[in-house]
Amino acid sequence: MLRFMIALVIGLVAGVSGVTAAAAQTYPQRPVRFILPFGPAAGSDITARLLAEKLAARWGKPVVIENRPGGDGLVAINAFTSANDEHTLLFVPASTFTAHPYVHEKLPYDAERDLLPITNVTTIVIALGAPASLNVKTLGEFIALARAKPDTLNVSAAAGNSDLILSAFIKTQGLPVSRVPYRDIQQAPSDLAEARIHLLMSSYATMLPLVQAGKLRVLAVTSRNRVAIAADTPTVAEAGYPYLGLDGLIGMYGPRGMSMALRESIAADVRAVVEADPTVASRLAVTGQVVDLRGPHEFAAGIKEMRNQLAAIAQTLGIKAAQ
Repeated sequence: MLRFMIALVIGLVAGVSGVTAAAAQTYPQRPVRFILPFGPAAGSDITARLLAEKLAARWGKPVVIENRPGGDGLVAINAFTSANDEHTLLFVPASTFTAHPYVHEKLPYDAERDLLPITNVTTIVIALGAPASLNVKTLGEFIALARAKPDTLNVSAAAGNSDLILSAFIKTQGLPVSRVPYRDIQQAPSDLAEARIHLLMSSYATMLPLVQAGKLRVLAVTSRNRVAIAADTPTVAEAGYPYLGLDGLIGMYGPRGMSMALRESIAADVRAVVEADPTVASRLAVTGQVVDLRGPHEFAAGIKEMRNQLAAIAQTLGIKAAQ
């Protein structure tokens, strides 16, 4: 009897595995939607559209982009979780949701249960920039200036992860600077160029035109390693401030219950179409992104590392996570 039960369980497991593997091989069976938390022309939107075009050709099914901006990313996440459909995928920077527990009192979703990592596609380059007129060339020089002229310098950061990290850094360093919030962070680089603010932590791409015009200087990038699109710029670790490190992961997520076999299959298709076209990397570099392909397990590990980092930062700032 025991042998029969064991054989039955093994048979059932094999049967389920066979079904999920078969489903992965026949995916997709109808059009696929990518839901994004930003409007058209944002960096992740450009990536998603480029990828959608190539996957549609590979899959033989349309891949439709659905922009759902607003609500600090919650509008897009709610649309995704409400669909609960394996043909509706979420395409977002991990920073869209990893900071949510520390900036919202209550969340309508459970990230670990409802947002299953499929594949990271790119890393957006986050930079720390200063006005050229401030005459500081390194983070160390900026910090020294802030201490030499207390309460005269203003700093700002993109909402979410960057803002939390910069706020905690200011606290741990005891810097006498003022934080300036922005409803629209896209306005910040212009204010930085005019020295209305004096340090900005945001995407490299938004600062690049003013860097090229000689109005801004990038002091460091938050990436773990130097990036080709800013090869002469040190990382924050190289500058001596690893606390500011942040990888801007951008990728694709599946709904609650999506099998690992299907997630790995989609990730493999994404890798195949990106690696088949050598122009993808250069096209995305213009938007301040670096191709960084990771499968479900590696992507999940990167997100977990980010969550752990933010949990420690929240503790430094005395912020409790939403339940």
